[in-house]
Amino acid sequence: MVPLDNTNKTVFITGASRGIGAAIARRLAASGFDIWLNYAGNHEAAKQVATEVEQFGRKCTLLPFDVSDEDAIEETLVPLLEDEVPYGFVHNAGIARDSLAAMMPRKDWDRVLGVHLTGFFLLSRLLVKSMLGKRQGRIIAIGSVSGEMGQPGQINYAAAKAGLVGACKTLAKEVGRRNILVNVVSPGLIETDMIRDVPTERVLPLIPLGRVGQPEEVAGMVNFLLGEEAGYITGQVISINGGLYI
Repeated sequence: MVPLDNTNKTVFITGASRGIGAAIARRLAASGFDIWLNYAGNHEAAKQVATEVEQFGRKCTLLPFDVSDEDAIEETLVPLLEDEVPYGFVHNAGIARDSLAAMMPRKDWDRVLGVHLTGFFLLSRLLVKSMLGKRQGRIIAIGSVSGEMGQPGQINYAAAKAGLVGACKTLAKEVGRRNILVNVVSPGLIETDMIRDVPTERVLPLIPLGRVGQPEEVAGMVNFLLGEEAGYITGQVISINGGLYI
């Protein structure tokens, strides 16, 4: 098979200054994609990822804004979309505000659903309008094993990630005829800042592979789903969890 030429194709990644998002940006740059890199506020980390992207000879546009802020989304992306339509959109932005349901403040529920789920809705609604005209596109939401199996202390996070599954399956049905593919990549325990307080010694025995995953392993699946060989995959949840949830 002739290698896919990704020259002049751009992928917009949210929450890409660290962790899984940064690994995705690097992996896609290595595959020839230019990057629109969104982040909330860590300017130094975002600049470092941009430097790494550019070392692959690709362009990296830094887009600092809160993905739950509709006005910021419109102000930032509408002018860009007038000149270019991204080939891919990867919604990776996420936060955790863990607590047992009986003690969770309403603001923590709203904030987590706002970033994960409302952010996906606002961004995909805007981007899909442009992708429809091009009759092509790939949309990938980064889910979580918590959204598949539930997790005590994460009612907000699990609900948001489960909501992404329903949203992506619905969107896949709405836009498939226009050659826009929509999928969820659902990581398990991945070596990032998000698990620094997780007692891994208790969790590892539950994982058949006996280890935590690496951000690059998630990035590899995202890269595959953006490629030619994934052209008949849509509406799916692809788990990368070492067997934690089967």
